[in-house]
Amino acid sequence: MKNQVRELRGEQGWSQADLAERLDVSRQTVNAIETGKYDPSLPLAFKIARLFGRPIEAIFEPDA
Repeated sequence: MKNQVRELRGEQGWSQADLAERLDVSRQTVNAIETGKYDPSLPLAFKIARLFGRPIEAIFEPDA
């Protein structure tokens, strides 16, 4: 799954650790999501979308 998490995090000036703290996950989880090695659970995807004020579809999209 492709995502815009890295770009959105960068716009906020947050490190991976900053985002991880806000989401209550590990920094390694944030890294794995950003690199596409881990697809977040639906509750976590909703939490990410809420944090950035965007719909889930604007952040995550399935691979072609």
